Amino acid sequence: MSRLTSKILLLLGLACFSLRGFGQDTALKVLPPVWDLEACLQYAKANNIQLKSLQLNKQSAEQDKLLAKSALLPDLYGSASQSFNHYNMAANGSSDAFNYSGSYGLSSSWTLYKGGYLKTDIKEKDLSVQSANLSILENENDITLQITQAYLNILVDKESIIYNQGLLKTSQAQLDQAQRQFAVGSVARKVVAQFEAQLASDKYNLTTSENAERQDKIALKQLLQLPDAKEFDVVRPDTVISTASITDLNTVQQYALQNRPEVKNAELGVQISDLGLTKAKSGYLPSLTLGAGMGTSYAKDPNYNAFRQFDNNFYQQAGLTLSIPIFTKRQNKTNVAKAKIEIAQSKLTLENIKTTLALTTEKAYINAQNSQNQFSSATEQLKYNQEVYRIASQELKIGAANIVEFYQQRNLYVQAMQQYIQAKYNAALAARIYEFYLGTPIKL
Repeated sequence: MSRLTSKILLLLGLACFSLRGFGQDTALKVLPPVWDLEACLQYAKANNIQLKSLQLNKQSAEQDKLLAKSALLPDLYGSASQSFNHYNMAANGSSDAFNYSGSYGLSSSWTLYKGGYLKTDIKEKDLSVQSANLSILENENDITLQITQAYLNILVDKESIIYNQGLLKTSQAQLDQAQRQFAVGSVARKVVAQFEAQLASDKYNLTTSENAERQDKIALKQLLQLPDAKEFDVVRPDTVISTASITDLNTVQQYALQNRPEVKNAELGVQISDLGLTKAKSGYLPSLTLGAGMGTSYAKDPNYNAFRQFDNNFYQQAGLTLSIPIFTKRQNKTNVAKAKIEIAQSKLTLENIKTTLALTTEKAYINAQNSQNQFSSATEQLKYNQEVYRIASQELKIGAANIVEFYQQRNLYVQAMQQYIQAKYNAALAARIYEFYLGTPIKL
């Protein structure tokens, strides 16, 4: 095989590899046109910028922990210096006006005792890593609730569109009937105009519902932080459970106060502050450090021999250094005072978070109850108004109903349907938010 042939095959191989990699990258960026709620939540957890930033914060905290552990180990530094000197005339009058010298060494220090600061710092950094992880969980919970709300808003829009499409078809059929009746002289032109006006109003309402769906889809895409995509839609479930049983408030509150990440994070904040006080108090205690070093040097002289000088000048040293704080210009006292203030602040934060969470769960409990009651009332209201509207529509067909009375019944039916749709999804959302505080995953 010639060298030219080998080069051609190599280039072809590299090209195929590059194309294959490009294809894989492109495939990874292909997004589905239709999303369900679980897919939205999973995508947000994997791609949300704020979550990624918190994950980087966690990695940074992990590095701080590794650094704190390494402080227990001795260090080792090497040093080397080389100097060259030139003089116009040497001191002994010779013509050699150039000399040089060098020194090389190793040094190490090991902190044996620092008032307990080092081990306390490791514990503090470990808690900071746990705190960073809990911050991620907090943010995931917030995003979950926001995405669920936005997702259900789109479902409300979809149901409104279907409902408005049905009204539009009915209005068109009623207009057609009125036009036929007007053609044979059985109704006045005013009646036809009224049906035309109603048809135009229904078209407007349908367009409004479609625009609302588009706007709510944009809101969901913003929460997901999706790139600009031409096709984006959500799955409309066959059924939405709006009448699930509601867990008693005391059970949910107790679980939330014991397990929610914001509470655990605040509790860690108190522990971290306590460790900060311990670290501050260690400043009053002495520290003990072991130091060691060795090195050698050489210099050009009349009897210059570098290897002999390395041997003669080689030294080793070791020693202990005890440092006792006597007067630190109030540094330690200030550190202790600020650490105590930080403990008080962290305890207040914990108390505030617990109080807020208790009130939030109670509010969610009341919302869940009220939403289910409203849904029950809206269902019953729709049932009766739907029947009255059906009767009025039949009477209108046979000419037994006044058009004004018909539109009154129609408007009542429209209002009842709108209230039913809103109450249906409000009840579903309120129940899921309340159960979410019990640790139940949100599902439709």
